[in-house]
Amino acid sequence: MPGWSMNNKLRHLMSHHEFWLGMLILLLAAGLSLRTSEFLTLGNLTDVATSYAILGILACGLFVVLIAGGIDISFPAMTAIAQYAMASTLLAHGGNFVTIFAIAMGCGLLLGLINGALVYFLRVPAIIITIATLNLFYGLLVWFTDGTWLYGFPEWFMNGINWFSFTAADGYEYGLTLPLLCLLAVFVLTGVLMRYTRLGRQIYAMGGNRESASRLGMNLLTLHFYVYGYMGLLAGVAAIVQAQTTQSVAPNSLVGYELTVLAAVVLGGTSMTGGRGSLFGTLLGVLLLAFLQNGLTLLAVSSYWHMVFSGLIILVSISATAWNEKRKLAKGM
Repeated sequence: MPGWSMNNKLRHLMSHHEFWLGMLILLLAAGLSLRTSEFLTLGNLTDVATSYAILGILACGLFVVLIAGGIDISFPAMTAIAQYAMASTLLAHGGNFVTIFAIAMGCGLLLGLINGALVYFLRVPAIIITIATLNLFYGLLVWFTDGTWLYGFPEWFMNGINWFSFTAADGYEYGLTLPLLCLLAVFVLTGVLMRYTRLGRQIYAMGGNRESASRLGMNLLTLHFYVYGYMGLLAGVAAIVQAQTTQSVAPNSLVGYELTVLAAVVLGGTSMTGGRGSLFGTLLGVLLLAFLQNGLTLLAVSSYWHMVFSGLIILVSISATAWNEKRKLAKGM
């Protein structure tokens, strides 16, 4: 009986998309560590976490939107607008981290609520609405700013935050920097929201069956505001992280980034039709793309091949997920 129970648990574990995605990440990490000695160094892993923090933050927001049965393509433009509003205020009037986070997140929240209202009231597919607002937001930003770059921020912003810093054997200083702290906070907040709150359960319910959720008395308009507003809030957080990492602000710095974020979330097993997916899977999707692109860079592979390999992995992952879902349905029948 104990052996049977163990086999049963193993089969259950292997039926999860996250298990195979985790195995793929481990194989990729092992292969890259054999090919290049730099991959598993503390310095490289810290650089990867810092560089891809913005991907993880935006992936959390898009994960919530997809679970609700929607989609948002406009978040790079929301991030750029929030970034520009924050940076302009910082350069003109100064401030502190509390002030700039309030400005960026407030700006992102407002734009997210606009998306939520448009998706709910127009009854047009969310992808059409958010493609339209992506172009609208970007167009207005470039028109108002004339495409001007912003730089020369105060020293306290340029230096950022570095908690629990220490000097490693390689001579470099490491610690919990602003991008890492924001990434950790966003993942914890999103995890608590979606797993342990009534709101999270309602978001899953709306994504699973919109009509049933409405009949059960859930306020779909309020849920749309929560979902798209949350995406906007995280776009504001990503705006600060991006500006502090690059030490500059450019209106078009995130053009095309929506596809990378969408790829990470879908790669993690989140359904594009809503109601299914896990935040842990999203984290694994972000890790896989980050390790893949970083590994190819260390191996001096052309950036054009990054897109090819990323596309192949996403295609294989989605195919495996679809096959697994069909197998489960067949067993249920």
